[in-house]
Amino acid sequence: TGLRGPVGMWMYSPRMAEHIFPASTYLRYGADGQRDQRLTELAILATARELNSQYEWSAHENLARTAVLQDEIIDLVRSGGPLTAAPLPGLDEREQTIVRVARELVNEPKLSREAFETAQRLFGNEGLVDLAGLVGYYTFVNYTLKTFDVQRAPGTQLLLPLH
Repeated sequence: TGLRGPVGMWMYSPRMAEHIFPASTYLRYGADGQRDQRLTELAILATARELNSQYEWSAHENLARTAVLQDEIIDLVRSGGPLTAAPLPGLDEREQTIVRVARELVNEPKLSREAFETAQRLFGNEGLVDLAGLVGYYTFVNYTLKTFDVQRAPGTQLLLPLH
């Protein structure tokens, strides 16, 4: 009952939440509501995988399917598999770059030159900043969940094997 998840915890700091909600909306949907949800959900899943965020992965896996992200890509991200192991339908340069950027931002001291240049070429500076912001936002969500040990609602299926 009541507010659940990270939003419920953010209500302890209403002024912070008041500033976070517009950023969340922009990062997920874009200024005009026309952001490609397939790519957005891919970035969220890639971030959740790298952070081992069971809560966020389980909340977004079905949203990714609704956004028509292919099951094979979801499975690849879930397993943490290599992006170049075998060609997958729909796993083109944009998708590979999003996963690579999320992986590197979470796990490396900085983004590699190759990942930076590829993402900049594909998405432009604004798109690259927005991608970094989306990864950062879901890292922030994960930190909120970890701080308060927020769990999924009883009876919900956990979809991410931890590694």
